[in-house]
Amino acid sequence: MSTFVIGDVHGRRGQLQKLVGMLPFNPARGDTLVLLGDLVDRGEDVPGTVADVIALRRSLPFESMYVLRGNHEQMLLDFVDEGARLWLHPAVGGDCTFEQYTGRDLTDETRGDIDAARAELLRALPEDHLAFFRRRPLFHEDAFAIYVHAGLDTAKHPRESDSHQLLWARNQEFFKHYHGKPCVFGHTPTQLLPRMGRIGRHGIYICHSAIGIDTGFDDRSPLSCLQLPEFNLYQTFADGHTDFHHISHFLPEPLRAFRVLCNQEGNTD
Repeated sequence: MSTFVIGDVHGRRGQLQKLVGMLPFNPARGDTLVLLGDLVDRGEDVPGTVADVIALRRSLPFESMYVLRGNHEQMLLDFVDEGARLWLHPAVGGDCTFEQYTGRDLTDETRGDIDAARAELLRALPEDHLAFFRRRPLFHEDAFAIYVHAGLDTAKHPRESDSHQLLWARNQEFFKHYHGKPCVFGHTPTQLLPRMGRIGRHGIYICHSAIGIDTGFDDRSPLSCLQLPEFNLYQTFADGHTDFHHISHFLPEPLRAFRVLCNQEGNTD
């Protein structure tokens, strides 16, 4: 039994399809697939990515797949529900999502008429996509780890945490000094996380019990999936090649101990 955790997708439909296809994911064995959010914005095919994820979610038993809400889904919802302008900022990448759903460029004129832009997006967004964004949970937890989009308040369980912390935080105390139950997160590209946790050529971040798997978004960045408790890392790249790493060093002690226990009981494959 394993959990497969995929970092921030950002509309990379082809990479996600290839990544899911290379995983030894087997729901009949009790495996779970977790996506850490940020399906939308920046990438080449946001609507297709969302449609694929919805279709996969519908094809699996409920307990076999969890898709979390990312801050980019939250920005889109804040725009749709309240007219919040942050999603339209060029740095966010919401223009890609707007243009791919509506078929129209997001111009300065469009940005200036929020009501018209909201109405146009709502006409173009499939109802099941919008409903899917609204239903996304802010965290998931299983025997191996806690899974959130951005990180934790180190003193609190996520059910007791403010949603802003789970969606947006870039907390150095969490990155450097978190020692609780292992927590897998995205949101902050690993190349921007503290250097000490970036040892190794695999590109993910491991420091004590904090595990970051947002391995970036550019032409050379992989989309990454971490398999727990095995610590196998699967990656797909924009140019079509793939990579695999078995990570055996610098593992958080709680996961190391759990894996030993599972092996002793004969519960791992």
